[in-house]
Amino acid sequence: MKALVLSSGGLDSTTCLALAIEKFGKENVIALSVFYGQKHDKELQAAKKVAEYYGVVHKSLDLAEIFKDSDCSLLQGSSQEIPEESYDEQLKKTDGKPVSTYVPFRNGLFLSCAASIALSNGCDVIYYGAHSDDAAGSAYPDCSDEFNKAMNEAIYLGSGKELHIEAPFVLLTKVDVVRIGTKLKVPYELTWSCYEGGDKPCGKCGTCIDRRKAFELNGLVDPLEV
Repeated sequence: MKALVLSSGGLDSTTCLALAIEKFGKENVIALSVFYGQKHDKELQAAKKVAEYYGVVHKSLDLAEIFKDSDCSLLQGSSQEIPEESYDEQLKKTDGKPVSTYVPFRNGLFLSCAASIALSNGCDVIYYGAHSDDAAGSAYPDCSDEFNKAMNEAIYLGSGKELHIEAPFVLLTKVDVVRIGTKLKVPYELTWSCYEGGDKPCGKCGTCIDRRKAFELNGLVDPLEV
């Protein structure tokens, strides 16, 4: 079997990549990174370094034009600042809507594109790193278990029942992801999760806060903060 892994260069997707490599072997894994108009390219740089570390084929895709009209705070054309608080605090102000860093239907688009690429390269499965913390409170609704099941069904049927998707962390937390990744000796020092593009993680955005907490609850220190 052969797998395609959505690889953003972040903690979750890199752990997902490590799982796929352990299961299928690096010669049977393709890493796919997507540029979607982010304010910086730190994620893409990290994804490339991770792919080189593992010795897997790395492909990239530019979908920035699709999100050109979005005011998502992660994107280059946005008028919004990236929030410097936890997702829980952000959700108190959204009236049940996703947080400002939610890129409209991003995972749906990524998975659809990945399906075409996976089928063209003889892959049987697509892996991506959605987890329950991101889905909580509909902060990122395209990270939920319900979304994953619906997309899996659509891709399975639309591929002539040749391809399916797996989100191994969809019912787990980021704490679980770090625990699993530590056992797999994932090179977290090569990853990048921060929404800002500085030399060091800002430590203040929602993903930085979650990442630090995940390491701390595993009795570890994030290698990017050493």
